[in-house]
Amino acid sequence: MANTKSAIKAARKAVRLTTRNKAVKTRLKSLHKKFDAAAKAGDPAAAKAAGSAYASAMDKATKSGVVHKNAASRAKSHVAKFVFAK
Repeated sequence: MANTKSAIKAARKAVRLTTRNKAVKTRLKSLHKKFDAAAKAGDPAAAKAAGSAYASAMDKATKSGVVHKNAASRAKSHVAKFVFAK
């Protein structure tokens, strides 16, 4: 158990941030699965909409520090590569 005042606060903060990070990452995984399903179905309109929602959620996760900016950029690039494939 934490002994100092700052360590107690850090422990409380860790619990709060872990909960937030888990929720955000779960949402990202769900959106990615939705995009994959639309891509495999061969529906370009649905894939584009799902890809856009995934990229937007990835940007928000990056802004809050849940996902590293380079990881988000890479994920968005993979989605865009599929959506805009000729």
